[in-house]
Amino acid sequence: MSTSSAIDYVPILITFLVAMGFVATTMLVTHLLGPKRKSKIKLDTFECGIDVQGNARIPFSIKYFLVAILFVLFDVEVIFMYPWAVNYRELLTSSGVSILIEMVVFIAVFLVGFIYIIKKGALKWE
Repeated sequence: MSTSSAIDYVPILITFLVAMGFVATTMLVTHLLGPKRKSKIKLDTFECGIDVQGNARIPFSIKYFLVAILFVLFDVEVIFMYPWAVNYRELLTSSGVSILIEMVVFIAVFLVGFIYIIKKGALKWE
């Protein structure tokens, strides 16, 4: 096994500095050379060609965001189950019953979380 030293990371540092320099230079040049024309029409709100109706800062119900976050959370858990289901036979022959026990524990934790959410009433829409 070879040991690494600090000198081995110099190319990574140089690449990082060049990338950050490019970003900073691009932002500075576009700010200095870009057009600076401001008018009432240009600064006005534009919503797909439709005239603005009311305030855009209307508060949403927290339930909307909660359902969205829960959907993403449970969707990601299903993504973890998909490869297991596809390769179930191969996994069962190679590692025996341990892979089955691991997935049962994973699904049990998943179901405990789901039951907790139902008991708290997080999915009830009013």
